[in-house]
Amino acid sequence: MGKFVISKRTNGEFQFNLKAGNGQVILASEGYSSKASCKNGIESVRKNSAVESRFELKTSKNGKFFFNLKATNGQVIGTSEMYESEASRKNGVESVQKNAPDATVDDTTLA
Repeated sequence: MGKFVISKRTNGEFQFNLKAGNGQVILASEGYSSKASCKNGIESVRKNSAVESRFELKTSKNGKFFFNLKATNGQVIGTSEMYESEASRKNGVESVQKNAPDATVDDTTLA
């Protein structure tokens, strides 16, 4: 079972990572100025991960593969890690689709 982990960056912004059941980060968010905005981002990932067309498949300048998950307004709400192959990237998309809808939320900023 996947989980969203909310953390705070050194600059004070909040961010979340979606982790697969094995603990690997499969999607990372942008920085948010408030925790409420960060939580809204998580809900957006839950909703948009069910729509295949919201995944933008990309290739970096160094030839590695990655994807962005976009909201209905076209804004990027999460970015994957870099993958060595298109097949691995496809597995990453499928992992987000499988894990995001029911993922728990672990807020590490409460400690």
